[in-house]
Amino acid sequence: MGVFTEIFSWWGGNSWSNRLYTALRGRHVGTDSQGNRYFVQNKGIGPLGVPRRWVIYKDLAEASQVPPEWHGWMHYMVDAPPTEEAYVARPWQKEHVMNMTGTPAAYRPPGSILASGKRPKATGDYSAWRPGERAKSGS
Repeated sequence: MGVFTEIFSWWGGNSWSNRLYTALRGRHVGTDSQGNRYFVQNKGIGPLGVPRRWVIYKDLAEASQVPPEWHGWMHYMVDAPPTEEAYVARPWQKEHVMNMTGTPAAYRPPGSILASGKRPKATGDYSAWRPGERAKSGS
């Protein structure tokens, strides 16, 4: 993000005040494959009784951009950041992808009005409710 964007857009996450706070109180501990930078409080403790940890996103401030190895460190599940230990993804792990909801790449199930396919036919076990009609008992 450019300096101009940081000054005039609070929704981007990396504002000028965040940059100043990070410069004064943070120590850079690593960068992930997407370019997000991770920091830890360089002295003292945070409100949880441990040094505060935070991320400055490369582009969009979206929490689902944090990959699993950094998520564990950010939430104090592990003490050492992935840069200080040899993190190896399990063979069954897929490559991390952020939440795509609301984007053109979002999952569109069959039958969705946004999907390109047609809605599957009803199976015959459904009857529409009509006003004034009582529900059938036993079902």
